[in-house]
Amino acid sequence: MTTVSYLGPPGTWSHLALLADPVASAAVREAQPTIPEVIEAVDRGEADYAVVPIQNSIEGGVNATIDTLLRLPDLRIVGESTVDVHHCLIAAPGTRFEDVTEVASHPQATAQCREFLRTALPGVPVHTVSSTAQAIREAVTAGAGHAGLGPAEAAALYGGEILRADVEDEPGNVTRFVWLVRAPGDAPADPWPVADGGRWRTSIVFWGQGDGTPGWLVNCLSEFSTRGLNMSRIESRPRRGRLEHYVFFVDLDAPGDAPDMVEAIAALDLRCESVRVLGSYPAA
Repeated sequence: MTTVSYLGPPGTWSHLALLADPVASAAVREAQPTIPEVIEAVDRGEADYAVVPIQNSIEGGVNATIDTLLRLPDLRIVGESTVDVHHCLIAAPGTRFEDVTEVASHPQATAQCREFLRTALPGVPVHTVSSTAQAIREAVTAGAGHAGLGPAEAAALYGGEILRADVEDEPGNVTRFVWLVRAPGDAPADPWPVADGGRWRTSIVFWGQGDGTPGWLVNCLSEFSTRGLNMSRIESRPRRGRLEHYVFFVDLDAPGDAPDMVEAIAALDLRCESVRVLGSYPAA
C-alpha cells in the first residue's frame, strides 16, 4: 500500500495538506520528527512519497526543505498544493491569555506571527520546537503559562483551548507544499494525482564558478527571458563551505519537455557547473 511521509505529529500544517488530498488521505501516513527526516524516508525507500512545505507567502522559502533537496539528488518534485495558514495561540483549558509566560512553535510559525508576539505578548519568551503540533501537544501537557502556535485542528486533537485565533501577521498567509518521490526507476509507477489546473511548473537548481563575476546571473536568467519563459520564483542559498558563492533555485511556468524549456536548460548548462531539474509538475 502507498505510504506518505510527513512532518508530525498529527495536527501539523503538513498533516493537514496531506489530508486535503483525497488520495493521500487514504494512504498509510508516516509521521517524522523533522523536515529532513520526512524527505530522507523517501530517499531511503521507506516511504513512497513525502509532502513538505517549500514556500510561505510571509517568510519565503523553507530552508530545511530546500537544503535537503540540494543534498539528495535522487528526489523529484511530482506535484504541489497550497494551504491557507491561520495560526492560533493554544494552551491548556482554563489558561487565560494574560497568564501566558512562554510560547513555542516551529520556526516558520513563530516568524509568521512575529508582530503578534511582539505587540500582544511583549517580553514573553518564544521557543522553537520541531513542529506546530508538537508545540501545542507540549503546551497542553505542561499546563500553566505555556502556549503553542499552530492550527485550530491541533487544539481539538490534543485537548487544547484557543486563546487567540488568526494571529498570523498577514491575513493572506499561504504555504506551498511539494510532493516528492525518488527519481524515475525507483519511484512508484504513477505520479501522485495532485491538483492539475492546466498549468505546469518546472523547478531547477543551478550554480557555477561565474557567480562572482559581473552579469553572470543576469546572463543565466536571460536564457529563460529571451525564450519567453516566465520565472515565478528565484531564491538563493549559500554553497556550503564556499563563502560568497550561491546556488539558485528557480521556478518556471512551463512544462519541462516544452521545446523552449529544453533549449533554455541546455544553454544554461553551458554557463554553469551544475544544472539540475528538480521536477516538472502540475501547478496548484
